[in-house]
Amino acid sequence: HVQLVESGGGSVQAGGSLRFSCAASGYGVTYSEYCMGWFRQTPGKEREGVAAIDREGLTSYADSVSGRFAISKDNDKNTLSLQMNNLKPEDTAMYYCAARTAPGGRWSRPDQYPYWGQGTQVTVS
Repeated sequence: HVQLVESGGGSVQAGGSLRFSCAASGYGVTYSEYCMGWFRQTPGKEREGVAAIDREGLTSYADSVSGRFAISKDNDKNTLSLQMNNLKPEDTAMYYCAARTAPGGRWSRPDQYPYWGQGTQVTVS
């Protein structure tokens, strides 16, 4: 199993920026083999895909964050990052990093990912 631990997040005013990371450990395959994603969830709503990066470094984004968020993966440091710019109040949510080894499928579906971090809160006011 792989363990994922998010760090960063916090509170920011609208228009501001935040960056957080997800550190991976305990994996049975090399970190570079994982496809990684960021998801977010607000109370009463389903978890939604925000961004993903595959083994080749190709990225995908939800329409709501495209052009504002940037996902990156450092295979040497075993970390995943999400840079969030021009934040909006509707970006307020608990953010989770997730990992999977099986490629393909729909990157934005939470059920595609067996490994999850504990989440980090982002509040935009």
